[in-house]
Amino acid sequence: MSLTKIDAREKRKKSIRKRVQGSGERPRLSVFRSSKHIYVQIVDDDKQGTLIAASTREPELGASLKGLKKKDRAKKVGQLIAQRCLAKGIDKVVFDRNGYIYHGRVSALADGAREGGLKF
Repeated sequence: MSLTKIDAREKRKKSIRKRVQGSGERPRLSVFRSSKHIYVQIVDDDKQGTLIAASTREPELGASLKGLKKKDRAKKVGQLIAQRCLAKGIDKVVFDRNGYIYHGRVSALADGAREGGLKF
């Protein structure tokens, strides 16, 4: 029996999450990508809660994302999450690609976060 795309991603996600664990001093940066938008969260797995979140649906980014490609939008979201993290005193994170291939929008988001000042 062959796996669907979603099932294959969930399988990869489980194997990644065995190794990637966020803590209070180094939380996990988790990425979710839909067909239109990209979402990112900073998660503390010890406390089991989201500390910070950002996405392309933010009203703060609304006008600046008009006319940009999805990859460029992802980079802006990466810069926004980095800015919010630094404001809360978080500068080191663990990157969780959530089963997605590190390519395209996921890679652009990571590059934007690194440019914003996050270390991972």
